[in-house]
Amino acid sequence: MSQTRGKYDFCIGLVLAMSSSIFIGGSFILKKKGLLRLARKGSMRAGQGGHAYLKEWLWWAGLLSMGAGEVANFAAYAFAPATLVTPLGALSVLVSAILSSFFLNEKLNLHGKIGCLLSILGSTVMVIHAPQEEEVETLNEMSHKLGDPGFLVFATLVVIVSLILIVVVGPRHGQTNILVYITICSVIGALSVSCVKGLGIAIKELLAGKAVLQHPLFWILLLCLTVCVSTQINYLNRALDIFNTSIVTPIYYVIFTTSVLTCSAILFKEWQHMAADDIIGTLSGFLTIIVGIFLLHAFKDVNFTLANLPVSLRKDDRAANGTLLSTYDCFDHDEESSACLGEMQSTESLSGRRNGSLSAF
Repeated sequence: MSQTRGKYDFCIGLVLAMSSSIFIGGSFILKKKGLLRLARKGSMRAGQGGHAYLKEWLWWAGLLSMGAGEVANFAAYAFAPATLVTPLGALSVLVSAILSSFFLNEKLNLHGKIGCLLSILGSTVMVIHAPQEEEVETLNEMSHKLGDPGFLVFATLVVIVSLILIVVVGPRHGQTNILVYITICSVIGALSVSCVKGLGIAIKELLAGKAVLQHPLFWILLLCLTVCVSTQINYLNRALDIFNTSIVTPIYYVIFTTSVLTCSAILFKEWQHMAADDIIGTLSGFLTIIVGIFLLHAFKDVNFTLANLPVSLRKDDRAANGTLLSTYDCFDHDEESSACLGEMQSTESLSGRRNGSLSAF
């Protein structure tokens, strides 16, 4: 019976995590559209410390969408382990990339489509190998976990690093280095996930009729979550305002997910109860997602499609055989003539230099 209940909770958590990714992926687009509209109006930008976005309805729509996603994410942590829920945030990257191509005029080329496919495959592998049993079921157990020396050291390091980035590094390099604001969001996010996990457990106990509201840990977790989420929203807005959405989203996902997996390993120790093949499968799925996200965004400005693939292979074969493009090949296709002529000229120039010919200079 308990095993059946565990599988049922796992499926609920999986559906909630996927719904969360859809809402959160859309929120990036709505927020970016609102910030771009404010920039066109000449308002002080969020990256410069302005708060004019609070008067923009598109930004509020994005915030509400993110709020809905976070609520679904919040509920998912109550039913499924963090090792599963957090990496599925990659789906929000896919949603963001697809919507960006429609609403922000950001192209999704062949590399991006392959990256989307790899991210989906990596997420599937992680779902298959993720742990399906909860390690913490009551607030008393959560309190014991939070008091573990390993987690206390981790939380202290997160707070120290965040304060250094906010007070010292941010004012100097935040406008030019994309990692500053994103790192603040990511490491703080690891603590917010821990708070969400604890509050999710508290809500499940509350629904079971237990006196959760009288437990001090409930209010401590709620306060910490409020502070962490407020900080994340503030610095994520700055990163989105200064840098391209397609760059912010994948970097934020990788750093945030790595931080959460580290926090989960220290706090909930879910990895200790996983078989070796499940650990390898989970890590392989995560790395596959990272590769997919890299392909999705690293080559986003390269205009490469399946239609270009035969042309590229034909040129590679000719280069390997040492043959030059003929004038007939160039002018046989009008749309490629200028590119071909440029290639002929560069090839002749290179040949002349190799032969020591002065005509090549």
